Amino acid sequence: MLIAVAVAGLFFPQREALGLDPRDSTPGFKRQMVILDAETRSLKRASIVMKRVVGLDVSTNTIERVALEVGNDLEAAEQARWQNILTGEVPVPSVAIVEFDGGRIRTRKTGCGPGVHLDAKGWNETKNAIFVSATSETSGVDPQPNPPACFLDADHVAKLTEKAKTKENTGSNDSLPEEQEVSEKDQACKIKASHKPQRLLRTVIASMKSSKPFGAQMAREAKRRRFDEAPRKAYVADGLTCNWTIHAEHFEEYVAILDFTHAVSYLFTASLLCFGKTDQAWEAYLDWMTRAWRGKVGEVITELKSHQARIGLPPEDTDEDDPREQLRRVIGYLENNQQRMRYEEYRMSGLPTTSAWMESAVKEMNYRIKGTEMFWNKPAGAEAILQIRAAALSDDDRLVRLLSHRPGQLTLRRSPPATQAA
Repeated sequence: MLIAVAVAGLFFPQREALGLDPRDSTPGFKRQMVILDAETRSLKRASIVMKRVVGLDVSTNTIERVALEVGNDLEAAEQARWQNILTGEVPVPSVAIVEFDGGRIRTRKTGCGPGVHLDAKGWNETKNAIFVSATSETSGVDPQPNPPACFLDADHVAKLTEKAKTKENTGSNDSLPEEQEVSEKDQACKIKASHKPQRLLRTVIASMKSSKPFGAQMAREAKRRRFDEAPRKAYVADGLTCNWTIHAEHFEEYVAILDFTHAVSYLFTASLLCFGKTDQAWEAYLDWMTRAWRGKVGEVITELKSHQARIGLPPEDTDEDDPREQLRRVIGYLENNQQRMRYEEYRMSGLPTTSAWMESAVKEMNYRIKGTEMFWNKPAGAEAILQIRAAALSDDDRLVRLLSHRPGQLTLRRSPPATQAA
């Protein structure tokens, strides 16, 4: 028996589950499906919430099919520079901040359907960037000459260093959302102060594209946000080469800032290489970290070179685990990034010294795309969820505006088993 259902502006006959029979629906119904898909942990959870909250039994296949369509629409809208979708005056920010970081998404073999069918890589690299309009105060003197308490805690610093090593080996932080708890020491680094930029509006982009096309996409987003007109501009990232290639190609006029937490991990590693796990190593770290915080990393590099001479230079055929080779790499890292480590100047200019906002955004992305049960088809399903989740995390409501932009009706038809998304 058919039952007439009217909810949220919809009116149509319903069988046991929507999506199994041809029917028409309003754009409002489409918004409900896609936003639930963006904000819940899985297609299954979205379907459950749709049934229990909205009162409609919608299949995961239907939600998946619509999500793939919207993912493509988001990509097309970005390529068209969001014309006729994101409308109205775009204000020039007083402080424009771009932050970049890599991520990971787990994909399955093509054509295998739902379930655990990992492709050759298993994990695939993603690109993530945030664009923050902010406000902050400038100062004629360093407003915070002493480093935050979190960098004075041995356990916290050790965890930061281990996390940085994992990222260096994999290209991203592979921890799952449930493993990414925020400690009290993390919170100690986030104490508000007038010199620290305060976020006004954030937009997010993410993709499986390679660095070159993603860098071009970043440049388009920054231009749309009128970041090029801002009086103060900053680009924050870790030390990976691709990050600074994008900076050189598209953001050369932005102040380049190496995330201080990554500098901390290298300085802590250097202290262990020079002194072992001793009290002397911790004292050396505290001294080097404080000097780096105050923009005096050149002094630290000079001192580390003296320790390299004492320990010895690595021979050409040395193993990468050799302490001499590891110390050489630390020194090289600091030298390569020295001009991006003028932290005293950044604080005086009201600019950020860490990529904490980017780390937070990655965790928000991971909530939807990473989990022990999550496998995405490559590239369609993976790219679609990245586009949708990033749009949902943007403060300009771009996902809702896109879904409200095109008039007309969405036709729901019988679909094959889900193959594109988790």
